[in-house]
Amino acid sequence: MGRGSAVQDHVALAEIELCGELIIAATSAPEERLSDDRIDEVLRVEAERRGSELERRRGRQEITP
Repeated sequence: MGRGSAVQDHVALAEIELCGELIIAATSAPEERLSDDRIDEVLRVEAERRGSELERRRGRQEITP
């Protein structure tokens, strides 16, 4: 298996895991549909945004003398 395949498999597994988390959240939700906020919560979107912003800030600090 080539190196590119391993990366794609890792990404595919992460996507499958996220889909599974959404399915679990959807089946346990009392409402018919998950709200956008609930989907973001399940997918940890806000945590990702905070992590990305922190990484950007760190990158700027390393570049700035």
